[in-house]
Amino acid sequence: MTTLGALVLVVAAGGFYAVRSTMVSLTTNIEQKSLLDEGSKKVDEPSGRSLDGPIDLLFLGVDARLRTDVDDVRSDSIIILHIPASHDQAYLISIPRDSKVEIPAWPKSKYRGGTDKINAAFQFGVRNGGGWEGGAQLMSKTITKLTGIQFDGMAIIDFNGFKGIVDALGTVNYCIDQGTTSTHMVYVDGKPRWKIEAREMDGKKTPIIYKEGCQQMPGWAALDYSRERYGFDNGDYDRQLHQRQLLKAMAQKATSAGVITNPAKIRDVVAAAGKSFILDTGNASIEDFLFTLKELAAADLLSLKVNKGTFTGGGSGGTAYEVLLPSTMQMFAAVKNDTVGTYLLENPEVLDASR
Repeated sequence: MTTLGALVLVVAAGGFYAVRSTMVSLTTNIEQKSLLDEGSKKVDEPSGRSLDGPIDLLFLGVDARLRTDVDDVRSDSIIILHIPASHDQAYLISIPRDSKVEIPAWPKSKYRGGTDKINAAFQFGVRNGGGWEGGAQLMSKTITKLTGIQFDGMAIIDFNGFKGIVDALGTVNYCIDQGTTSTHMVYVDGKPRWKIEAREMDGKKTPIIYKEGCQQMPGWAALDYSRERYGFDNGDYDRQLHQRQLLKAMAQKATSAGVITNPAKIRDVVAAAGKSFILDTGNASIEDFLFTLKELAAADLLSLKVNKGTFTGGGSGGTAYEVLLPSTMQMFAAVKNDTVGTYLLENPEVLDASR
């Protein structure tokens, strides 16, 4: 959303018709559904084109690429984007997918409620005809119950479609902090392929190795690396960090001279975004969000670490859960009360200083 807002700022220089053309393209291409549970929506009505007060958005990342059963989809990436009332800063906060939570009952999908990993909330909402809309609503209800945060909007991001945005940008400058070998993909005669596909293919197969250092990465590689978690020092926490880093790298590229001065590339990015998101902007319109966020630069995106970036395990019934620490619950309270700045002064260790 911040990326598209920056692009709107650029086309605004072309006058009313340029902005209207871009808006028509956005609203036509981006699928809009009711993703937020009623209890998870902020009740304040928007006042005019520029939204007032703090803005909280919920992003869910799903991977339906290998799914043959529509009922078997979990949301393994859960990110809260908090923008304070000043609208001059943005904070990205990942909720660990294995967090132990109470998932409310959801009669629409015949789910009776219970304790489980938070990523299961999406799956329970999807079942029995609930679809991704039902999965998103149960997830937002679960997160609001956990954190107390209500949201202005929500988006489901298809990982495979996400690759298309990076491809439309060309590449992104991604700084790899830990080298690893891909667990998802392999080269077949020099071309990257999913391992499940490569099993049925002939040709020379070699591992895909990611080396430390900053580099220009194509969409498939940036997305693949951001989804790796095995072999890293902090497992899923490092994966969460790498996904937030990818979001920031994409925003930086989208606001670079090579993109904002190229109308054709802007159109490609907008078209790719339309294929990647299912969006709910609550009581506001897409246009209102974009005009409000258009001057929020990539440099203003800060990444915060829950549980101070370290796995805190706990188990029951043979299942390994992630237990959220009191300091993390305080972070959620700061988001709800729009006091994140004060919270960071008292807890500077949760601010991720890496790129």
